[in-house]
Amino acid sequence: MRVKKCPFCNISEDRIIAADTSVIAIGDEFPVAKGHTLVIPKRHVRSIFQLDGKESEDLWKFLVRVRHLLADKFKPDGFTIGINDGDAAGQTVSHAHMHIIPRYEGDVKDPRGGIRWVIPSKAKYWQ
Repeated sequence: MRVKKCPFCNISEDRIIAADTSVIAIGDEFPVAKGHTLVIPKRHVRSIFQLDGKESEDLWKFLVRVRHLLADKFKPDGFTIGINDGDAAGQTVSHAHMHIIPRYEGDVKDPRGGIRWVIPSKAKYWQ
């Protein structure tokens, strides 16, 4: 199902980095790191938890494939993988998608805590 006003339902072919039966990958329009990529199910759902079993399996398998592509191309030192699921989690596009962000030594002063920094006041659990 395509939604007319959804930016991910109307991706131009030239933006697609990789595609599979039910999933595509595109470069993030506002990347936070070199190689920041979005993995997007083709079917319009707001949450990845609305995908059926096969679509969910395809999404995760495709994420692994994209990670390999990014590792080969950009040679990062690690990856941050994230999903903003719902408005309270910061989801701004109402079409499910996953961020895969290559990480590089020194890209932030202290990377400890990783995604815990989404709530900064609770991120420094190791102190």
